[in-house]
Amino acid sequence: MEHEVFVPVPAEALRAVLTDPDRVARCVPGLQRDAAGAGAGEDLAGRLRLRVGGHTITYRGGLRIVERDGAITYEGEGTEARGKGAVEVSLTVVLTPAAEGTGLGFTGALTATGRLAEEPDEAREVARVRLLDAFVEAAAGLAADAAEAEETSGGGGGTETDADAGGAEIAGADGTGDDVGTSGADGTDRASGADGADLFGDEVFREAPAPVELPSPQPAAEAAHARRTMIGRSAEEVDHAPPRGRYAPVPAPEPSGAGATLRWVAPAAALALASAVIVGRALRRRR
Repeated sequence: MEHEVFVPVPAEALRAVLTDPDRVARCVPGLQRDAAGAGAGEDLAGRLRLRVGGHTITYRGGLRIVERDGAITYEGEGTEARGKGAVEVSLTVVLTPAAEGTGLGFTGALTATGRLAEEPDEAREVARVRLLDAFVEAAAGLAADAAEAEETSGGGGGTETDADAGGAEIAGADGTGDDVGTSGADGTDRASGADGADLFGDEVFREAPAPVELPSPQPAAEAAHARRTMIGRSAEEVDHAPPRGRYAPVPAPEPSGAGATLRWVAPAAALALASAVIVGRALRRRR
């Protein structure tokens, strides 16, 4: 297992990250440390989720960090969380300082049984390259942040001196410390015109406009009338008004032509019948 990569980070800052167990744990993707901490002879302990091909394998185990002859060696072993497989790894990192950064060379060996051994060689190779690249990228980021913080803290001594020097330049030559730009070259106040007139006169500080007079409130009767006009009808009118719409009562049908004729035909017939009876009785009396 061999891998080489170059990062634009100083070698000393990168070595400090790669030998710190806390920061190494942050650089390994998919690693979750145990809350109880590492066991005896281990620098890291936890669970590692490894994506190989289309499967995800979770291992439980520990890791040791050893420095030998300037090289950093990671030795670890773990077992499958769901299965009987196991894995052992030994990875050595050699740092090579360069003009603009550091070169990293990885060499090592891995022995696996179980699900990882059943995966094809191409899938294991892709997973190895992806894991190492992500590890190096995270370690380089932490090392760059640490180097920048160290440079900032080391160069912060001259900040106060520069500020003091700048403060001395702001004060006038006579030591009075007048505000810069307050007076002109002739000693006159720039807030005033050439003739001494105040530039901040009534054009800026004008009097507030007179308040707008609002109409007086309406009397109670007019207000009630307006309220009825706006809303429609008052509650009393609604209570006593007949229903409208679909619930309104059906009006009585208008009288037809035949009914109107019967109204005057019946009285006329009765009158004619009564007249005939009277005439008949009169004729009988004459006989």
